[in-house]
Amino acid sequence: MVTATFSVPDPAASAHAARPCGDHARDLIAERLARLVGLQAEVLADRDPEPLHQMRVSFRRLRSTLEQFAPALLLPEAADPERIARLGRRLGLTRDLDVLRQRLDEQLLPLLPERELRQLKPVFKQLRRERRLAFEELGEALQGRRYLKLLAHLQAWCKTPRWTVMGEEPLAAWRPELVQAVLAGLTTLPGWWAQGPYNAEASADLHRLRRRIKRARYGLSNLELLEPPAFSPWIARLRRLQELLGDLNDLELIEAALHRQLDAPPDQLVPGLCSVLMEQRAECWQLWREHADGLRHPRGRAELQALQFDAASKVTLL
Repeated sequence: MVTATFSVPDPAASAHAARPCGDHARDLIAERLARLVGLQAEVLADRDPEPLHQMRVSFRRLRSTLEQFAPALLLPEAADPERIARLGRRLGLTRDLDVLRQRLDEQLLPLLPERELRQLKPVFKQLRRERRLAFEELGEALQGRRYLKLLAHLQAWCKTPRWTVMGEEPLAAWRPELVQAVLAGLTTLPGWWAQGPYNAEASADLHRLRRRIKRARYGLSNLELLEPPAFSPWIARLRRLQELLGDLNDLELIEAALHRQLDAPPDQLVPGLCSVLMEQRAECWQLWREHADGLRHPRGRAELQALQFDAASKVTLL
């Protein structure tokens, strides 16, 4: 049975939907650029890990916007998403090390006896060394010619933007294609059927899935103003899925660091920590499965795909 659903249009959303696609993309790009420039000094000062986290997010959002709206924009050659991805990976390495140390300090170490804390000193020392080296490379990149050139070219483009015929047409007219650009292939990735995070193949599948969920979330966020009641719940849902997979990845990285840095098997030297890691991975996996099962069901997949259509044309399959 097919039934049409209708809702009273939001005047603000309707006005936004009528804006040219290129205008909307330019505003998103300008917002990301302003955020990156504003964070630079704080990141280089390295007094607080939060600015680095925010810069990493802004990089990802910028890349997502450029990829999603690429058919509508005539961008400078320097604005290559792969170049942005390389810079983002440098940010990511430093940020990942910050997250690992924070998880250890705040969630794991308070649960351990003094004997195990002494055994972990070589791990802490190596993490500090890796973080220092990663930040040195990051600092060089953020002050380097390629990065500054990228910012300058995109800032100049935002002042005098150029776009294709698609960019001149209303944003709402391209809603299906812009949604599909970030959802295509998401629900068919092998990670949805992983039986656990306990082997290399499953871990790799889940890592790829986390990246695609993140891309979908950012892409839907770029369109949220078109119809907030439709998009906002899905953005929150994808964020939660991404967070759970991120937690699993962090726990896996800690376990790998233990095997790499300790002179004996971790379960012999730090059995308490290994037990806590196992418990947290099991708990996190159970939460992931509970949240992910909805998107393995045909109804859940159909609801996600229905975001391609506005409220006036949406249909519900019963």
